Amino acid sequence: MGTFLTNQQIASLVEAIQSAEKHSTGEIRVHIDSTTEDQNAKTAFEVFKKLCQNKTAERNAVLFHVNFGKKYLTIIGDIGIHDKVYQSFWDHLHDDITSEFAKGNYYQALKSAILETGTELKKHFPVRGENPNQLSNEITFS
Repeated sequence: MGTFLTNQQIASLVEAIQSAEKHSTGEIRVHIDSTTEDQNAKTAFEVFKKLCQNKTAERNAVLFHVNFGKKYLTIIGDIGIHDKVYQSFWDHLHDDITSEFAKGNYYQALKSAILETGTELKKHFPVRGENPNQLSNEITFS
């Protein structure tokens, strides 16, 4: 990941995803893109469709699609979570992350956003009974 994230930080982000999902049926994915030159939003949606859309029982998966080199971040929530938190939640989260990215705080910004998303997922999709992990917690790359 070069100057953006160390391997240790990536491992810690996976742990943050696990922690954020612990008390919710929601799922969080992070994809780091270093290949897309333009049309980042289109690419993010394609990644979302592949990794998240329609892959959780309650349609409550969230994708953080990051292209550090292009200074681009897209957050996409599947319809179940988006209907609960509205666009204002995503806008606030996006503003917080990009503000921290501008300061070079890549790891902390992503970790905080993951944990905040977990808190929202817990409010709207608390665990009732078993809580199987429906999506991988591993960070994906392209």
